[in-house]
Amino acid sequence: MMDVERNSKKTDEVIDAGTDGFKLSGLRWMIIGLVFFITVINYIDRMTVSVLAPVITQDLGLSNTEFGAITTWFLVAYTISQAVSGKIYDRFGNKSGFSFSVIVWSLAAILHAFASGLTSLSAFRFMLGFGEAGNFPGAAKVSAEWFPQRERALAQGIFNSGVALGSIVAPPLIIWLQLSYGWKTTFIFTGILGFIWLVFWLILYQSREKHAWLTESEKELIEADDSLEESVSPKSEIRNSQSYLSLLRYKETWAIVLARFLVDPVWWLYITWLPKYLFDARGFDLKQIGAFAWLPFVAAGLGSLFGGWLAKFLIGRGWSVNHARKAIIAVSCLLMPAGIVAAYTSDAMLALGMISLVLFGFQIWINNVQTLPSDFFPKSAVGSVAGLGGMGAGIGSMIFTFTTGWVVDSFSYTPILIAAGLLAPIGTVVLFALAGKIQKVSFQN
Repeated sequence: MMDVERNSKKTDEVIDAGTDGFKLSGLRWMIIGLVFFITVINYIDRMTVSVLAPVITQDLGLSNTEFGAITTWFLVAYTISQAVSGKIYDRFGNKSGFSFSVIVWSLAAILHAFASGLTSLSAFRFMLGFGEAGNFPGAAKVSAEWFPQRERALAQGIFNSGVALGSIVAPPLIIWLQLSYGWKTTFIFTGILGFIWLVFWLILYQSREKHAWLTESEKELIEADDSLEESVSPKSEIRNSQSYLSLLRYKETWAIVLARFLVDPVWWLYITWLPKYLFDARGFDLKQIGAFAWLPFVAAGLGSLFGGWLAKFLIGRGWSVNHARKAIIAVSCLLMPAGIVAAYTSDAMLALGMISLVLFGFQIWINNVQTLPSDFFPKSAVGSVAGLGGMGAGIGSMIFTFTTGWVVDSFSYTPILIAAGLLAPIGTVVLFALAGKIQKVSFQN
């Protein structure tokens, strides 16, 4: 009799599933998987110029200072777009926001094939930066909308590991394409990847509220923290989320902006200059760059996943979000001065090892810092605050990247590596001093 009842219950469940339509358990992981793959593509497109810098600068007759200027134009657009893109995602949603960003940057990547000098290459880098910037406030918003608070750092870790994988795949892939087809055709191949991804995004993505595949149990899990999200009326929330000036009234916003202004240049230094550093300072040829330049980004990928997992683990063990985030951010910032050792060692592999440790620490750090907009603010403001943080990151990185070109032409890489080694501890002190306790802010009327 019990077997009959059990079988009857299973039959009812099947009938209910059929009535409700197709449901996919763990849908949130598929969603963040899509964001992971576009982040991989984002970094392949972004790193193509960096990896091919020895070839492009020689072919177009560019100095280090001019190469720094090209990257600066990318960062100018990237900085502007961080703020603009955050508003686009908050206003029009993730589906439209990602579609816009991917179309702009993929088209820009393809146009690089037609660059003939400093001006045209700078213009195409500007367009690429404007499109690519949207990936990260968009990813932060997807994480906030599709994951409960205790899982958000892990979600950040998953899509941020796309940064590392893209950086790992880029050197050997790009150099193989360049050696096989030339640097101009390489840009066409890499630019097409975004359009391929876009087809899957348009078919598979819907907002959490509209997605027909979302199970009731997963919806309840995601929404478990919603009652704690904010203590304001919807009208007040909407009014404040529409104004950047209102968000800048909060010290928590400034903590995120200034911390990223100071620390993100560490990442941009290596993502932009590592291939050229290996070529100029360590005597690597193009094949050696393809063979070894990806190693620090393996460490970055491990750091990204470890930082997300560790936050989930500590919070699951009863640590408060405040204590877990701060402990992880504090320890990770102390790994990044390892780059100073790279400035002084004569062993190229030891230098690569130290740079690997820097990027491992950076990805742990950024994983948890990028969750702070959703830790502090309601979901409707997450994209905007993340965009402001990205804007701060862009301004700091723009200054540091352009300065790098001038310093390398005038002196060497040593002063730059030393300065980069000091930025993370300084930025973390600023973050903790301004942010105070990590908890939800109350929006003011």
